[in-house]
Amino acid sequence: MEGISILQAREIKAQLKSLIQEASSVDSHLAKRLDEVNKWIKHLKPGTLTTKKFVILFLIQLIQDSKTFLNLKSIEKEIERESYYKKMPPTEQYWYQELFPKWLKEKDPKFYIWKQKLMSGEFTQEDREIIKAIANQIKLNQGRVLQRYIVDLSMATDIIVSGSQEKPLCIQLTSLSKKFAKDKVEKWQGTLVFWEIHRGLFLSYNPGKQNFKNELVKTILDNSDNLQKGNYLKRSL
Repeated sequence: MEGISILQAREIKAQLKSLIQEASSVDSHLAKRLDEVNKWIKHLKPGTLTTKKFVILFLIQLIQDSKTFLNLKSIEKEIERESYYKKMPPTEQYWYQELFPKWLKEKDPKFYIWKQKLMSGEFTQEDREIIKAIANQIKLNQGRVLQRYIVDLSMATDIIVSGSQEKPLCIQLTSLSKKFAKDKVEKWQGTLVFWEIHRGLFLSYNPGKQNFKNELVKTILDNSDNLQKGNYLKRSL
């Protein structure tokens, strides 16, 4: 992302306040969460906000998701709303129909921690280039991919993927050695269970291995289509 201007930072803060007002009469959970975010950033001057790259990226995502969520809420007839959902890619439908509403309603035990990390610059997303390459390759194989800071930081999910069967699957990728991975796997599964995510894939990979990206893509798409509900699969490639 290129740097944003002070004017754009002001606009982001203004949009957030406007959405709080709009949501207050439509969905109290959304209004409460947006107000929580607004209180988190309101002390920042626009010039300072422009220096907080991942805070800005999160806010842009949240604003867009909130607008879409409010648009969906404005559709009064259930049959029309369902028709709107069905026009979405499966990963987006899963996000807007299930995971985003859950995040709005539930108390997020990780939110306080990762807000601090975003603000302080501790969050660097070191694996973003590999995840980006995997996501692009999945799309080239006719798959669908969704990425959100909320699913990454709160729901232990790097990407949500759907393949030919259009069944979204939450994926966690790690290059950690196996002796560290066991603890991470247990926390990962516990997080998915907490958010009522009923299946997931934890993939540990060796970035030095030849063709590891192709193996990752094949494994992800196969499991998106075939992994049964209630299964939390750990694979090392």
